Amino acid sequence: MTKIKLGVISCLLMGYLASAQTEPVKRNLDLFSPLNLTNVVTPYRTQAGEPSADYWQNEADYTIAVSLDEVNHTISGEVVIDYTNHSPDSLAYVWLQLDQNKFKADSDGTAISAAVGGRFTGDLAGGYQINSVLVNGEKANYIITDTRMQIRLDQAVNPKGGNLKIAIDYQFKIPEYGADRMGRIKQEQGWVYEIAQWYPRMAVYDDVSGWNNQPYLGSGEFYLEYGDIDYKITVPYDHIVVGSGELLNIDEVFPAKIVRRYRKAQESNKTVDIIKASEVGNTKITRPVQSGKLTWHFRINQTRDAAWATSKAFILDGAKINLPNDKKALALSAYTKESATDDGWNKSTEYVKNSIENNSIWLPYSYPVATNVAGIVGGMEYPGLVFCSWKSKNERLWGVTDHEFGHHWFPMVVGSNERLHPWMDEGFNTFINHYSGLAYGKYPAKLSNVRSFVPALTSPKREPINTPPDVGQTYNLGMNAYRKPAIGLLMLRESILGPERFDYAFKNYIKKWAYKHPRPIDFFNAMENAAGDDLDWFWKAWFYDTGNIDQAVTKVSYLKGDPANGALIRLENKGEVPMPVNLEVTDETGKTVRYHVPVAIWMRGNEADYKVNTTAKIVKIVVDPDEIYPDINSANNVYEVGMETK
Repeated sequence: MTKIKLGVISCLLMGYLASAQTEPVKRNLDLFSPLNLTNVVTPYRTQAGEPSADYWQNEADYTIAVSLDEVNHTISGEVVIDYTNHSPDSLAYVWLQLDQNKFKADSDGTAISAAVGGRFTGDLAGGYQINSVLVNGEKANYIITDTRMQIRLDQAVNPKGGNLKIAIDYQFKIPEYGADRMGRIKQEQGWVYEIAQWYPRMAVYDDVSGWNNQPYLGSGEFYLEYGDIDYKITVPYDHIVVGSGELLNIDEVFPAKIVRRYRKAQESNKTVDIIKASEVGNTKITRPVQSGKLTWHFRINQTRDAAWATSKAFILDGAKINLPNDKKALALSAYTKESATDDGWNKSTEYVKNSIENNSIWLPYSYPVATNVAGIVGGMEYPGLVFCSWKSKNERLWGVTDHEFGHHWFPMVVGSNERLHPWMDEGFNTFINHYSGLAYGKYPAKLSNVRSFVPALTSPKREPINTPPDVGQTYNLGMNAYRKPAIGLLMLRESILGPERFDYAFKNYIKKWAYKHPRPIDFFNAMENAAGDDLDWFWKAWFYDTGNIDQAVTKVSYLKGDPANGALIRLENKGEVPMPVNLEVTDETGKTVRYHVPVAIWMRGNEADYKVNTTAKIVKIVVDPDEIYPDINSANNVYEVGMETK
């Protein structure tokens, strides 16, 4: 070989090596390496994503008695908090949440939202007036910072069972618009009050962060301790009150005729009128007394919160909810004549009943009553009671009712931190709403067209799912917290794991974390361990990044040029999110076969050949034929014979 030839070969080789160094083969090592999250090690949670034998959780039981002043629109009364410290730590101070303080003119939430407006704004003349704070009967040393109260204790609360009793006398003005979570609206026959965040509540002290005392700014919702809540609401005699949990003194607040209707509704699969539209305002029929005030007594156990509503204008109807194991509950609707149409709230109880029955496949509904209230709030959830817009009708009313009651499972039962991780309740709830909608069957299910979300998923302004709600842009909240995580679970169930493995793992997660406080890593670990798959690649790509799915089929070849020997289908992962590939292959005889290609095919790169056994020439291949994925380019999802020569 001449020196010239050697030189040419050397130059070519050096050029090849230089090209290889500047344009390396794209590998997917980062995608398929373990998920690395900080602050995850704790002896109280297992690596299988479950509470350990040593898991602890503090408890807050509440006894509340308040009165409504309908003239001044104020709530006043006292809450007594029985707080038990189950942690291994001695607590020298405790934190409480004063969410009504968001509605002060100088609150942090006002500073953030007043100028831009939007859903999470509110009145500016509200906030708590704290009249007294006692700890174990003695005057307390406390400070208030925006929506938080710190009580500095003279004697620390002992670990592993230490107890503290806090009594707070307070009042506040009910905001007319309370950040779409509570408020009041004047209807023709009277004011409708939807009351929530209405008592000082304990902040969560947990094994992950200690005190969770993020302020209430509006976008972020809530993180609360579990306990029992016994509460009494005193209102004018002509009011009707509905609330979280069981009404304990029904015979004192309703006349016998109304009680009989109420009892009938508890046993009826058809909606029963309890207070008819024609009876509203006729107190001789609907009320047991004709003057003064009445006190309504409710109790809800093993709960993170309670809410209530009251009005002299309420129509009331109900029906029986059929639950697994021959259990039952009561579906109840409270609304006014403005909403009482056959395409509106006359259907509410039917919607409540169907929603609770459909969603109880995951875990049976756990409270005695499920109440839907029509008022100023567009849609907001509380244990056993939800607020939905009085204007909603037809599909919109079904959708908001099903969504708000879906929150019974997330976060009322599975108590995640909504202030930081709204996708763990909103997204999971949107996911189960899809299947509840399929079961009801009268309106399109939530995720029936995932490709309609492609514009939002590809927006240059998009943010990752794990963005905290008070940090992310408000226009991204619907995608980050609701739709994208729901699509993720849909893909997990319908493609990555399949329904059988997914359902077992998801139900196990719900059961293990019922009335407890899971983190994202607990959910991830629970799903991986119970389903039997390493899913870190999926959590990273879908929940912690902003990439998209773009699968393509680009080529078909036959072994030794003969379809009888099988075919190689060239697949490409053009997007940033790897996923299993679902194929529908049709040959020239008309035979159609489906294949599920595992995600592992992308481990070594973004191009791969998949071998199928054929006996006839392939004429058409469709990637993701059921459109489970929000694939951003459906044009490259179909291969037809002759395409390579075009």
